[in-house]
Amino acid sequence: MRRRGIFAVLALVFAVSMVMTALLAGCGEKTETKTEEKIAVTTIQEGKLLMGSDTTYPPFETIGDDGAPVGFDVDVATEIASRLGLELEVVSVKWEGIIPGLKTGSYDIVMSAMTITPERKMEIDFSDPYIDSNQSIAVKKGNTEIKSEADLAGKVVGVQVDTTGQFTAEKIAGIKEIRKFDTILLAFEDLELGRVDAIMNDYPVNAYLSRTRGKAEVVATIKTDEQYGIGIKKGNDQLREAVNQVLADMKADGAYDEIYKKWFGEVE
Repeated sequence: MRRRGIFAVLALVFAVSMVMTALLAGCGEKTETKTEEKIAVTTIQEGKLLMGSDTTYPPFETIGDDGAPVGFDVDVATEIASRLGLELEVVSVKWEGIIPGLKTGSYDIVMSAMTITPERKMEIDFSDPYIDSNQSIAVKKGNTEIKSEADLAGKVVGVQVDTTGQFTAEKIAGIKEIRKFDTILLAFEDLELGRVDAIMNDYPVNAYLSRTRGKAEVVATIKTDEQYGIGIKKGNDQLREAVNQVLADMKADGAYDEIYKKWFGEVE
């Protein structure tokens, strides 16, 4: 009786051990599946994330020497698409047509250094903000007359049409003329040729173009506390929520910081 009792206990222990092993293995499999699963989204073209962008705005988006779009926004969007199991395709669009194109379904998202504003939020939805910016004044090197907003009185100021640079310039009293350009690159060409006295534009872009072109400099920053967002067609909550989740993951795991360092240097 005693020996049979011992065998019975041993058998019970073995059975319990096997059950626990199976349960733990099952838990491990569930964790692995959860880690690997993709966020499912529906896009205009199966397997692709179409991104509308004004590719004349370095370092956020421009056309590289090989004819392909490059820039901070392009890199961030490429990573977002990859994490959604999609391939990014950039659709180059003129700035004035970029929101209408999103609304009519020409692309899934807009990523083009677009500041989130109340007016734009009436037309489209936005992701969570992904970078901050302020306005700034750039002048041709050697210009000692302009050092602040007040010095723009009586001057010709170049802006990209329908941007927050234009909206900021319109609030400054005394400007002789606000000259509107289709692209910020055209504005810089006129600045370098002496056709405009200054440029009002987002600080990161003014600083980048002044440095890389070598003929201008930023002389003042205007605190506007702007935030860029990814534009998404109204009602497409599935895509907006997925993009927000991926952005949060990228910031948490360091992928966002690596892209930021590539284009702007150390993260502040």
